[in-house]
Amino acid sequence: MITTTNPLVVERVQTGVRMEKRLLKVLKGFAEYHDITLGDLLEGIVLHAFDGKCPFSEESLRRIKDLKKFYGLDLDSSASHRLQESGRSARTPQPRQAK
Repeated sequence: MITTTNPLVVERVQTGVRMEKRLLKVLKGFAEYHDITLGDLLEGIVLHAFDGKCPFSEESLRRIKDLKKFYGLDLDSSASHRLQESGRSARTPQPRQAK
């Protein structure tokens, strides 16, 4: 459940992140379902993850499953850090330089 009690004043910035197309559609659909912005949804997901908590109730997970099916999203957490854009070669990680 989304609550708005005790608002916290923060400074937000505009960002240009790239994301898998179907994943973004599911996120937008889920945000729309809850009548919140995509940014608010992402902030909530990240804050829960930073605390080691699942951000979704059982009902929300069912809704996400439906949205994934609707948008043809067949990826799960095992795809994390393995996604590569079509038509592009895999990016080779650069070694860290000592400071």
